[in-house]
Amino acid sequence: MYIPEFNRQEDRAATVAFMRANPFAILVSNADGIPFATHLPLLIDEVGDQIIVQGHMARANTHWKSMKEYEESLVIFHGPHAYISPSLYESRESVPTWNYAAVHVYGEPTLFSDEEGLRATLHHMIDTFESSYMAQWSELSEQYQSRMMKHIVGFEIKVKRLEAKFKLSQNRTKGEQARVIQCLNQSEDSNVSGVAELMQQEGLGR
Repeated sequence: MYIPEFNRQEDRAATVAFMRANPFAILVSNADGIPFATHLPLLIDEVGDQIIVQGHMARANTHWKSMKEYEESLVIFHGPHAYISPSLYESRESVPTWNYAAVHVYGEPTLFSDEEGLRATLHHMIDTFESSYMAQWSELSEQYQSRMMKHIVGFEIKVKRLEAKFKLSQNRTKGEQARVIQCLNQSEDSNVSGVAELMQQEGLGR
């Protein structure tokens, strides 16, 4: 990913927090030399210095068959984004742009389909996304649970490379950044106001 230095996010904690806040990601692998993408909710864990991305997909989705342990897959985490009008800048010799944040994760996948591994992943996902559902899941018959798990394949990616780009008007003056934040905050679109929130988290405009 092309990242100008002033847009590069170097803070690992902020990067991991962004991934966790935007867990619906795009997994990309090579299938016979052609990129193949799947949109998935993912788990992000840290074990010591190792970041681990984990999830599952439908067994009917042939994507998993192209995921090889000796070939890197790419996972794209994408967050809020917004059009930025040049009317917010001090100079009239300005052009429109788009503010956004994205994280690219690279690593070799490990696949698993054993019931114990899948069950652990599903429990982790339930606990992460809707912990109250665990009671309902636990009441389902073992036969039903096992049948559901036969229809999915789990995977884990130990992150080898991490690229984070937060394009948030870092190259503009503090006054321009403040105007951008004020303008975006007025939007009812969470994608747009979310950019203002990210800018404020990064300490821009002040």
